[in-house]
Amino acid sequence: MTDDADPYLWLEDVTGEEALDWVRARNAETTAVLTDGERFETTKARLLEVLDADDRIPYPRRRGAYLYNFWQDAAHPRGLWRRTTLEQYRTAKPEWTVLLDVDALGESEGENWVWKSASVLKPDYNLALVELSRGGADATVVREFDLRTGEFVADGFTLPEAKSRVSWIDGDSVYVGTDFGEGSLTTSGYPRIVKRWRRGTPLAEAETVFEGKPEDVSVYAYRDHTPGFERDFVGRFPDFFTSEEFAVTPSGDLARIEVPLDANVDVHRDWLLITLRSDWTVDGKTYLSGSLLAADYTAFMAGGRDLTELFVPDEHTSLSGTAWTRNHLILAELSDVKTRLEVLTPGPGEWSRAELPGAPEVGSADVIDTDPDESDEYLLNVSGYLQPATLLRGEVGGDLETLRQAPAFFDAEGLTVEQHFATSDDGTKVPYFVVRGADTSGPTLLYGYGGFEVSLTPGYSGGLGRGWLEHGGTYVVANIRGGGEYGPAWHRAALRENRPRAYEDFAAVARDLVARGITKPERLGMQGGSNGGLLAGVMLTRYPELFGAVVSQVPLLDLRRYHLLLAGASWMAEWGDPDDPADWAYLSGFSPYHNVHSGTKYPPVFFVTSTRDDRVHPGHARKMAARMIELGHSPHYYENIEGGHGAAADNSQRAFMSAIVYEFLLRTLA
Repeated sequence: MTDDADPYLWLEDVTGEEALDWVRARNAETTAVLTDGERFETTKARLLEVLDADDRIPYPRRRGAYLYNFWQDAAHPRGLWRRTTLEQYRTAKPEWTVLLDVDALGESEGENWVWKSASVLKPDYNLALVELSRGGADATVVREFDLRTGEFVADGFTLPEAKSRVSWIDGDSVYVGTDFGEGSLTTSGYPRIVKRWRRGTPLAEAETVFEGKPEDVSVYAYRDHTPGFERDFVGRFPDFFTSEEFAVTPSGDLARIEVPLDANVDVHRDWLLITLRSDWTVDGKTYLSGSLLAADYTAFMAGGRDLTELFVPDEHTSLSGTAWTRNHLILAELSDVKTRLEVLTPGPGEWSRAELPGAPEVGSADVIDTDPDESDEYLLNVSGYLQPATLLRGEVGGDLETLRQAPAFFDAEGLTVEQHFATSDDGTKVPYFVVRGADTSGPTLLYGYGGFEVSLTPGYSGGLGRGWLEHGGTYVVANIRGGGEYGPAWHRAALRENRPRAYEDFAAVARDLVARGITKPERLGMQGGSNGGLLAGVMLTRYPELFGAVVSQVPLLDLRRYHLLLAGASWMAEWGDPDDPADWAYLSGFSPYHNVHSGTKYPPVFFVTSTRDDRVHPGHARKMAARMIELGHSPHYYENIEGGHGAAADNSQRAFMSAIVYEFLLRTLA
């Protein structure tokens, strides 16, 4: 199907009246069918209880002397930005100082504000750059906020709605990349130019410090505010997986950090960390893809190549993250998708290493915050499929303290977690987790993502427990290629023309579930969102016989035009360039929009998206549903009018969106 032959291009007009009339009609059809029963209402109410629960963990971020938190509940659906002290946080009912009430702000200004983020200026932490979104979109409005007065700064730094990048230089200047007008954005819709903007001057007079190319994904600039190590860096992302970073010298020149384009770098005090995505040969020695290397920053920038291997993967392990404290480096590693934590300490000779306590046997442990400028404090969130989250605080070398324990939202008695391995078409062993009870006669839901080097690790979900497990459902997570569970090679194995390996992996897990007697095809549903929504579309069109139901959320489905829609061009390194005949030759083989036909029996399918998703265009889901209807099929479709890429802007919307999906699955599979 060419663009000229595409009869549904009009559905790409996001807020066009004709398109929205079509959306409202589909929404009405779906809600009439799926929301008219007692089970739906009960599930929605119980999911909202989870989301609004007063005793869930208020996850903090340390900024100086305070712990900051963003909190949403029934009384504050759009949320409160607030802070407290560690001493108060340790108490059962901390006293919070509310800095910004987003509901009250939206009401007073007549805006549909959704909180996005806040960047607080070090080292005094008195000023913040607050980002607010209309309806949950990625594009934000930036406004300067004074943490001493609790007010927005009159005539402070403000930016109109755009996909901006903004960060503090000092109290009177910021780095800003935004929509400066024609030619200032990349083809992906992100900033191409970054400028230094001084307080009290018009944005139009801001000084350009770095420019990327139109075909880049984006550019950036930031200041390292570490006391005694203040440095400025600029860089660009040529594509989603590569970056070119430069240190700004005292004279204003740019000195490139000479590492492979696909490596990630991190500078902390004296140290440069290099995470490799591909093998790198330096002075005759080859460092393996997935390795973490360390070098003295000053010596490296002067041409030295004395590199220390801090982590080297094997066939079972990968590095999932790093976090600096003042004097130590914490490594989070995966061993067959189970977390292991290490703490490394640089010394005058070798780095010393020790195991960091806290990781569960089967589950995940995530370092959610550290205090790298001032102390060796770290905050650790630990959970598993059946283990509610625990928030731990430690200081490297000391004991762990339990700060918060999340409640159990569902009865896990009799439920078990197992890990199995399926064999894909090319012989690759693909791990997957199964959460189930002794009775497996109920429906099974298989979830996957498989893209962008994202790892799916075990974690607790009260909503999943109430919406699915308590109804006798079995839940399965497939760790297919394209993800990061086994490092960059696991991701690279499903890039571009190799993307079908991810789909073969997922299909192999579906077959393995049947072979083990865990489920049957007619009782097996699958679910995925974003890149996982594409996965769902491929399962629907290429493997319809394996599933009894498919849920495709905020999906990419038209691979002929995805690079022309919103941020789509930024993902061509993942899938390919449809305008290149060689790339389209393989993309056309699995683009769901181009592989749905009349006369083929498809399992029931539910497409879910959001009008305000300005990352993955809602036109993908709209056009796919319209095409299926034209061909005589009966897809379910629901589009939240706000919500962004998460498809919901507040907890009430999140509960509704989850409940309607669970209702579809239970009706279809049970």
